[in-house]
Amino acid sequence: MIEEITTEELKKKLEDGENLELVDVREDEEVAEGMIPGAKHIRMGDIPDNLDYFDKNKEYIIICRSGGRSFNVCAYLDDQGYKVRNMVGGMLNWTGETK
Repeated sequence: MIEEITTEELKKKLEDGENLELVDVREDEEVAEGMIPGAKHIRMGDIPDNLDYFDKNKEYIIICRSGGRSFNVCAYLDDQGYKVRNMVGGMLNWTGETK
């Protein structure tokens, strides 16, 4: 079972100053339209080559356009033993700040 977080829950945590590990797995041209400040961009296809970025003691919130790709990345990382949470609804539902 993959843990989830809504865009509203995430926005509130960020507004409350929580230090979160956000990973945006969209393609370059999608990210160019704006991403959540503080998010790290690692394309979905590059995740297996970037496992050294992830720390098993931290939880990562995975973000994509609508929540589908991020779910797949969460399932993959969960299988590898990482703590992950899928941002449901993706950037299509995000109402917070972008950069």
